[in-house]
Amino acid sequence: MAEFWLISAPGDKENLQALERMNTVTSKSNLSYNTKFTIPDFKVGTLDSLVSLSDELGKLDTFAESLIKKMAQCIVEVMEDAKGKVQENLLANGGLKEKMKCLKIDLTTFVTRFEWDMAKYPAKQPLVAVVDTLAKQLAQIETDLKTRTAAYNTLKGNLENLEKKSMGNLFTRTLADIVSKEDFVLDSEYLITLLVIVPKTSYAQWQKTYESLSDMVVPRSTKLIAEDNEGGLFTVTMFRKVIDDFKSKAKENKFIVREFFYDENEIKNEREELAKLVSDKKQQYQTSRVALKKGSAALPDHMVKVTPLGNTDRPATGQTERERESEGEGEGPLFRWLKVNFSEAFIAWIHIKGLRVFVESVLRYGLPVNFQAVLLQPHKKSTKRLREVLNAVFKHLDEVAAASMMDAAMDIPGLQLSNQDYFPYVYFHIDLGLLD
Repeated sequence: MAEFWLISAPGDKENLQALERMNTVTSKSNLSYNTKFTIPDFKVGTLDSLVSLSDELGKLDTFAESLIKKMAQCIVEVMEDAKGKVQENLLANGGLKEKMKCLKIDLTTFVTRFEWDMAKYPAKQPLVAVVDTLAKQLAQIETDLKTRTAAYNTLKGNLENLEKKSMGNLFTRTLADIVSKEDFVLDSEYLITLLVIVPKTSYAQWQKTYESLSDMVVPRSTKLIAEDNEGGLFTVTMFRKVIDDFKSKAKENKFIVREFFYDENEIKNEREELAKLVSDKKQQYQTSRVALKKGSAALPDHMVKVTPLGNTDRPATGQTERERESEGEGEGPLFRWLKVNFSEAFIAWIHIKGLRVFVESVLRYGLPVNFQAVLLQPHKKSTKRLREVLNAVFKHLDEVAAASMMDAAMDIPGLQLSNQDYFPYVYFHIDLGLLD
């Protein structure tokens, strides 16, 4: 997946010319694809509050990235057999333009066409309020993610436990999917049918001797009903009074009586439970294959539901009654929730990146607010050369920092950052390799 460098430089004439030189060099040398990254002007407040906000945004940035990576991994787990289609389901809402609102687009396209969402994160509000809105939104998504994944993991664990029972050997595995009512003499006061595990090498011996292992064994009552690599499961019918004697004699001949009582209701319940767990687990991903056949990239927003802030029963903003009725077509509830809230968390993350650029630019370049943010998408194997070009073009912004680029171990005084984190220009990294 793509990576991006989000940088900024002062917006005065000299630095705008520097940005033009950067664009010219990177274009001619095929180092990167560059686009403007528009960030609205916010109410700045005091510089002390900005310093505090810078720290908070750093933590929120890390939290948001971690959250969307968790959600991406959850999508991988839920899709299971369709893991090849995971990447095409890691999408974001198309943007603010009316024609794009109903579409989902790939993450690279979203980042390169980024537009600030004034409806969700109004620039008229104080910066602290905008950051608080983002923090609450992500915290709500994380809370819901924990609840939903816990329920899914419980379902998955229960299913795995039942599946394990059907995968063991004849001594331990469930017999619900093997035996049938016809294999047993039921409701008899005198007769009972036992199940005996016989080694494969002893089949002939069993057939010759089972009738004589004890008195009152019903002749020709044995039948092979299942076998594995080690042996077979045979039925045998006898009078109840000789059960203990038969078990003892069978054991002497290395025939093991499997303790089992046929209960039709219990077996039916076990079968239904397994079928229900398999169905429920599958339905968390998709209730039909319609959506994948059509292609996820063109799914309208009414197919999914955003986790709203506050009252979680409240429908997402802008959702019509018809759209709410349409929810659930094609996709399972967990998969649908993951897709739409991955999009919401990703969009919030990119807005956080924008806020970090804004705050750091004001702290670095001062007031009044005047800077230009640029998004660079480095081409493969060109990052080292691109970094050299940027450092050369913008070295006038911080001569000390530019000079220290040559010393990998040097710290920039007062910033408590190594030169690997600090550059003469504002810089933030966006890595879209969310599944790496």
